[in-house]
Amino acid sequence: MRLIGDVLLQERFDLILLQEVWSEQDYSDLKAKLGGCYPFSHYFRSGVIGSGLCVFSRFTILDTLLYQYSLNGYPYMLQHGDWFCGKSVGLVIIKISGIIFNVYVTHLHAEYCREKDAYLPHRLVQAWELAQFIRHTSKAADVVLLGGDLNMHPDDVGIRLLRGWTGLQDAFAEAKHFEGCKDGCTLIPNNCFTIKTELLPFPLGIRIDYILYKAISSFVVKCEELKTTTGSAPGRDIPFSDHEAVMATLHIRRQREAASATLSTAEPALVDVVTEARTEVGVGLRAAQRQRYSTGRLAVLALLLLLLQAVAVLGTLAGLGGQPFPKLSFSLLAFLAVAILLLATGLHLFHTIEVKMLQGTEEQMRMALRVLQEQPSDG
Repeated sequence: MRLIGDVLLQERFDLILLQEVWSEQDYSDLKAKLGGCYPFSHYFRSGVIGSGLCVFSRFTILDTLLYQYSLNGYPYMLQHGDWFCGKSVGLVIIKISGIIFNVYVTHLHAEYCREKDAYLPHRLVQAWELAQFIRHTSKAADVVLLGGDLNMHPDDVGIRLLRGWTGLQDAFAEAKHFEGCKDGCTLIPNNCFTIKTELLPFPLGIRIDYILYKAISSFVVKCEELKTTTGSAPGRDIPFSDHEAVMATLHIRRQREAASATLSTAEPALVDVVTEARTEVGVGLRAAQRQRYSTGRLAVLALLLLLLQAVAVLGTLAGLGGQPFPKLSFSLLAFLAVAILLLATGLHLFHTIEVKMLQGTEEQMRMALRVLQEQPSDG
């Protein structure tokens, strides 16, 4: 964290968007160190551990807002831990030379296994909610900026959905000049903090960290330059982080005529993207329904076992027979049944919520598809 603070002081950016700052003490240390150069900052608190999102700015932060994604992995997948972070999107509104910026910072659910991605439906729900959040909160802005660890490759359906539904442009694809890791990769094999086995199919690395932008109203935004760090920090044997930093220089100018309010949702290709995303969400929905059924059945079986034990106890008290089992075994069996009942009930409730969130997202996508398919006939 000290290395990161040093380079941020040296570079003197206008705006800094950080993810995975899990410790509030680390944020406080950065705030104290950077306060002279970046007097305005905000830390987004969420979940058990925290969202890890924070923003540092040279310009006054006018307002902030946090939205926590409705789905974010599973609490029983302790080895991954995403659920405990309360993955979210943070919004800060700033004003620079009379231009209103809506700046979004986010961190989506990790992939972990590309061949069998159990979290794809959740990540798609997050991408959809992120796109909807941006669309519905940016109407009063002049410029929209999004930065963060999206945990998706550039051609993944989630990225195509996010960009298509919001009209955001990829700074890497639009930059006039690029300097850094080949293909803009931000998770590379020669970073000592990365897990090399996960990158075996990608010898150059993968690009999962993004700066996206678009202009609203009467402005034009161009990416003049994009840079990434390239492994070890200068003069050091270790990198700044397991991810390479992404740095963009944007040029914003006013145009004579106001930009069209029509978003890229009119593009026919977006119908295919939303359809593909909806299909994946449907796959996740059916899996969640199976999990809900299994945990509900387990809870019922545990309850039946407790009822049988209660009947046996009542029979013993009524003098209808002796104790059928040793007291210790009987007590342990009752304790086990209660534990299973509580655990299964908790999981059943969790998967019920998961089913409802997936159903809600699928329904939103269905309505979006209907609107998209009707648009050509309106012209």
